[in-house]
Amino acid sequence: QVQLVESGGGLVQAGGSLRLSCAASSGRTFNNYPMGWFRQAPGKEREFIAAIHWSGSITYYADSVKGRFTISRDNAKNTVYLQMNSLKPEDTAVYYCATKRPHSNFYSLQPTSYDNWGQGTQVTVSS
Repeated sequence: QVQLVESGGGLVQAGGSLRLSCAASSGRTFNNYPMGWFRQAPGKEREFIAAIHWSGSITYYADSVKGRFTISRDNAKNTVYLQMNSLKPEDTAVYYCATKRPHSNFYSLQPTSYDNWGQGTQVTVSS
C-alpha cells in the first residue's frame, strides 16, 4: 500500500502559477508506478489531468491543460509534481494524485485505472 499526500494548493489570480507536490506519507515508494494527476470540481466527475511514466521519460496531458501544466517526478525524492501556469478560473478544483494500477494502459484517462489516491489539495483561481 502507498499513502500519498498532495500539497501546494491555494488561491491565485487568473494567469498565476502554482506547483503541486505529491509525496508518500507512509515511507513507501511509488517510484515503480506510473503516476497521474486528476482534478474534481463540485458537482463534476473526476477529470484526468496528466500522467507520467515511472521513469519520467513519457508524459501525457489532457487537452484542457496541455501547454500550461507540466508533470514531472523526482524519484530520488519520491515526489511527483504538477507545475500549473497560466491558471484560469475553470482550473478551480480539488487536485489529486494517484498511482496507476498494475498492467493498466498508460494512456487511460479513467480514474478507475488508478489507485492509492491522495486526500487532494484545493486550487482556487480567481478572476
